Amino acid sequence: MNMIAKGTIHLILMPFILGVIFMLSFFYLRVMIFPAIIFFIITVFFLFFFRDPERKTGKGVVAPADGKIMRIEENDSIKVSTFMNLHNVHVNRAPFDGKITSIKHIFGRHVPAYKKESDSNEKVVILMDTEIGRIKIVQIAGIFARRIVPYIKKDEVVKKGQRVGIIRFGSRVDLYLPKNIEITVKKGENVLAGKTIGMIK
Repeated sequence: MNMIAKGTIHLILMPFILGVIFMLSFFYLRVMIFPAIIFFIITVFFLFFFRDPERKTGKGVVAPADGKIMRIEENDSIKVSTFMNLHNVHVNRAPFDGKITSIKHIFGRHVPAYKKESDSNEKVVILMDTEIGRIKIVQIAGIFARRIVPYIKKDEVVKKGQRVGIIRFGSRVDLYLPKNIEITVKKGENVLAGKTIGMIK
């Protein structure tokens, strides 16, 4: 059963209420019905866009976001970048069991998330201490995504697959993993949040 993402119900209710108002205006005042139809269409789109389905959590380290793998890089850590498109679920999940040690909101630009320049975009950086080492999740805003809403707090202990936040209207999530992880996905592959992207060596 699909759920509605936490922190988005007011966005869905807004066009629905406006649609009802214009529908009533049409019945009682005989004004144009076209605005009511538009607002109801927006409501249906938002219901789809802000869906938050239940997921069976995969083994190993799981993807923090739905979308396409843009980059996999290895330096001091392994970086896996996932681009979230409009049709993806935009709720992000914890990649592994651990404790949230830091949540930092960094203000920045709003260039398209698939561009390299998006590294300087507005973002929320989440650090986790886990039994396999430190994990970093970076939720990056894009040209349309102007609001990142964390669901977790500093010092909270989270379970793998637990919802940690949402990036409204898409964007990108970068996951930094310790080098003792064997990445099981490839660039260009589509992933689902909560599903396996890496195994512990």
